[in-house]
Amino acid sequence: MKKILILTAIPQSLRLDKEISEVEKAIRRAVKRDMFDVDIRTAVQPQDIRRAIAEEKPTIVHFCGHGLSDGSLLLEDDGGNPKAVSPEGLASLFELHKDYVICVLLNACHSVKSAEAINEHINYAIGMNQEIQDTSAIKFAQGFYDGLGYKNSENQDVFQRAFKEGLVAIKLESLSQAEIPVIKTKINLESDSALAAEINKILEELATPTTGDNIPMSGTSYDQSTFKQVGKVEGNQVNF
Repeated sequence: MKKILILTAIPQSLRLDKEISEVEKAIRRAVKRDMFDVDIRTAVQPQDIRRAIAEEKPTIVHFCGHGLSDGSLLLEDDGGNPKAVSPEGLASLFELHKDYVICVLLNACHSVKSAEAINEHINYAIGMNQEIQDTSAIKFAQGFYDGLGYKNSENQDVFQRAFKEGLVAIKLESLSQAEIPVIKTKINLESDSALAAEINKILEELATPTTGDNIPMSGTSYDQSTFKQVGKVEGNQVNF
């Protein structure tokens, strides 16, 4: 079973509930629906992220919220006020979890610096190279998770494919921000078949066969409390 951990922070005035809703829809309409658990945490603080990743051991970590021009992500402090976390701090965090986290998606403005830092330890990291509009961020997330749900050929990199689906989702809406999302990668599965086979083996060992294709993700109000929703999706390669 592969896990997607979705982390949201500073929800006021942002599109976070809409983005999460679109991710859920993409998971429900995936070609196959047996492979992912989805865990959603809201109003996260730095220590919440550290604990959540350690507890859940996700394959994909998705952050949606605010980013600063220096690449820092805005989380919350104990009083609910904005608190910046630097790219270096995030890199140190993900270094501890490089054995199971394969992809990190930072769907926040100016987050490419954090993606670059995280990519020192994680195979795939996606960030934004400037400010991104809410509509574009939502469309990118929608396309990305649609892409994860498609069947791919054996030599196709599922994360690169999902990234491209996200870009196309922006372009099809006649939005001019398709150059903002950036993917950073440590490996090229198409040119390194041995490494691809090794990663696929790891992912197969993580998977737990399941039955049924209903996803128990009912409509929930995304407020300041921390909560969990669990759903299932069967995917494709690298190798979902």
